[in-house]
Amino acid sequence: MSTETPAPPVAGQERTLDRIRKLLAKAERAGTPDEAEIYTAKAVEMMARHGVDEVLLAASGPPRNDPVGGVRIEIEDPYSGAKARLLGWTAAALRCRWVMHDVRGTRVGAVTVFGFASDRERVELLYTSLLLQAARQLTRVRPEHPGESVTAYRRSWIYGFAYRVHERLRQAEEAAVAEAPPAGTTSAALVLADRGDRVDRAYAEEFGDLRRARRPQVSGTGYGHGAAAADRADLGGPRLDGRERRELDHR
Repeated sequence: MSTETPAPPVAGQERTLDRIRKLLAKAERAGTPDEAEIYTAKAVEMMARHGVDEVLLAASGPPRNDPVGGVRIEIEDPYSGAKARLLGWTAAALRCRWVMHDVRGTRVGAVTVFGFASDRERVELLYTSLLLQAARQLTRVRPEHPGESVTAYRRSWIYGFAYRVHERLRQAEEAAVAEAPPAGTTSAALVLADRGDRVDRAYAEEFGDLRRARRPQVSGTGYGHGAAAADRADLGGPRLDGRERRELDHR
C-alpha cells in the first residue's frame, strides 16, 4: 500500500483548507443544531468545490504529487461498526474506496481509505468533524420506547446519520462538478471518471480478492432520528433506498 506524502499545498490551497477547518471547528462547537447546520453546510460546499478545482488544476497543469494509495484509520468503540460506516460512506462520496479490518460481529477495528492523497485528506478532515458532531448529540439521545436498549438505539442512530451524510455529500460533489469549467477540452466529469478508473485499478491490485461486506443489520429505532440529525447538517438529498445501501459497503 502506498504511504507517499503529497507535496505541501500551495498558498491558495492552504488558505482554502484552513477556512474549511475553521468552519468545521465552529460547527463542532456550535450551541444549537441550526448553528452547526450553517457552518457545516458552508464547509461541505467549499470542500466539494475545492476538490473539483484541485482535480482540474492537476489535469490542465504540470504533473502534481497526488499519489493513489491508502491510509488506515483506527476505529474505537463504542459503536465502532457504525462509525466505520460513517467513515466508509463519507469516503465513497468523496471518490475513495474503503475496506474494513478486524471485523468481529458489530465491531470493526480499522478502516483503510483508498484513493488519491488529496481526496483522502478531505475524507479524514470531514470524518473527524462529523464524528465529533455525532458524539455530542449521542450523549443526549434516548429511545422513545422505555424497553429499548440505549446501545441499540444509538448504534442505529449513527447508521441513519451516516446514510444521510453520504447522500448529501454525493449531491454536493455532483453540484460542484456540474458547475465546474472544463479542463481544456475535457469536461470535469470525464477528468473525474479517469481518476476513478485509476483508483479502481489500484484498489483491485491491492484488495482484489476481498469479498463485499454484508449489509449491516440494525435493530434499534434511532435510524430516523440519526438521519434527521444529518439533515440538520444541511448536506442535502433523500434517504437511500435498500439497493443503494448495499452498494455502499466496500465501494
